[in-house]
Amino acid sequence: MTVEPVKVSVIFYSATGNVTALAKQISESAEKAGAEVRLRRVAELAPQAAIDSNPAWAANFEAIQEIPEATADDILWADAVVMGSPTRYGNVAAQLKQFIDTLGPQWFQGQLADKVYSGFAAASGKHGGNESTLLALYNSFHHFGGIIVAPGYANETLFANASPYGVSHWNGYDIDEQTLAGATAQAERVVATAAALKAGRAAIAA
Repeated sequence: MTVEPVKVSVIFYSATGNVTALAKQISESAEKAGAEVRLRRVAELAPQAAIDSNPAWAANFEAIQEIPEATADDILWADAVVMGSPTRYGNVAAQLKQFIDTLGPQWFQGQLADKVYSGFAAASGKHGGNESTLLALYNSFHHFGGIIVAPGYANETLFANASPYGVSHWNGYDIDEQTLAGATAQAERVVATAAALKAGRAAIAA
């Protein structure tokens, strides 16, 4: 019995680029773990004047234009979906939330259920809302009927990253190797879990 590779969609919103860096690390790590990957950004809602007021935001906005915008098809295609957002007052950024809100027709038809979901985040301070942002994101995944695969403390790398909810960065420093290693370990955990589920379903169907 041949099982096709796991399909992973990494969907993110990033303003100043920290979430972009994590999204790319997760995408590359999932590919190295054997998955087919789609890296997708959600649409920017902020006015150009606001973007231009922050050089880092403007630079990231330009840098990610080559990445395709996410659509509902990217969710339907995937066996596993990993979403990332900067925290906005302890919640998901409006840009990612708007994308999630467009998935009503697919949710109504049950097309979002039974997939693996996981999340990652960034904040401006150590305790600036990363955990509550991920929990808010996971609330949506619960409503999808998704299978949430959080990193937990499943291995030494994830224990060192110290976030059981999802890899997280705070802006007090550049993204370090420990955080990137946590992103890699989370991606590997997502791919391995989705692969096991896919193989099990294929075996049952055979």
